[in-house]
Amino acid sequence: MMTDRNGPEAGARGVKPRVLVLANQKGGVGKTTTAINLGTALAAIGERVLIIDLDPQGNASTGLGIDRKNRQTSTYHVLAGEASLEESITETVVPGLSVAPSTLDLLGIELEIANERNRAHRLRSAIQELSGAEVSEPFTYILIDCPPSLNLLTINALTAADAVLVPLQCEFFALEGLSQLLKTVEQVRSALNPELTIHGVVLTMFDPRNNLSGQVVADVRQFMGTKVYETMIPRNVRVSEAPSHGKPVLLYDLKCAGSQAYLRLASEVIQRERALRAA
Repeated sequence: MMTDRNGPEAGARGVKPRVLVLANQKGGVGKTTTAINLGTALAAIGERVLIIDLDPQGNASTGLGIDRKNRQTSTYHVLAGEASLEESITETVVPGLSVAPSTLDLLGIELEIANERNRAHRLRSAIQELSGAEVSEPFTYILIDCPPSLNLLTINALTAADAVLVPLQCEFFALEGLSQLLKTVEQVRSALNPELTIHGVVLTMFDPRNNLSGQVVADVRQFMGTKVYETMIPRNVRVSEAPSHGKPVLLYDLKCAGSQAYLRLASEVIQRERALRAA
């Protein structure tokens, strides 16, 4: 029997996974790529991981090889109250990694539940129900991939999460986008989820040949201090190619620089989790 890294033995009722939301109000920062490959890397080192795809574009689902015709039960049905989160879960080709896929139906969910009293807590309730179920191998990590905007989907993710992992592209306006996200996190913490914290900031698409990348790294580390992970994700063509093959880059090319960086990031996330539990 597998032992849950967070403490209780697998098979126990009520094992609570750590819920990390990957969020950035700016698009094109490597958020979905990080969700897919961090999830794969965590699974590779023995964690049981669920990726919840909350982006109507469904890129995380596609990048994990889940064909659109195989998404009969999606996160739309979960938020609409038509299915449980457990019913939406689909296994991927990566051992230990599953996904709750997304469809374009999510585009309309905000209007459908806008007048519901529990509209911001739909995902949180679904995760609590999943965690309370008695299963042989419970998830130890849940990663939520958000759309690149502040809407009800993102609010649901932040309300459900223990902590926020922020992918940040090494480009000129990076800090501006980060400041906006930090304000949003503070608003959610004040109104909906007082336990929400910033887990860390991961710098993506780093190019050591580009002087601007180096300056952005220095600025972000000065602004956020130890919240910035030591691991930086390099700009890497193999990382860009992998989604078109429906694979995480760790399956597409394990030895490439991008794969190795995501393995280091997973190790760093685990180390921070251990430090939190020891505190």
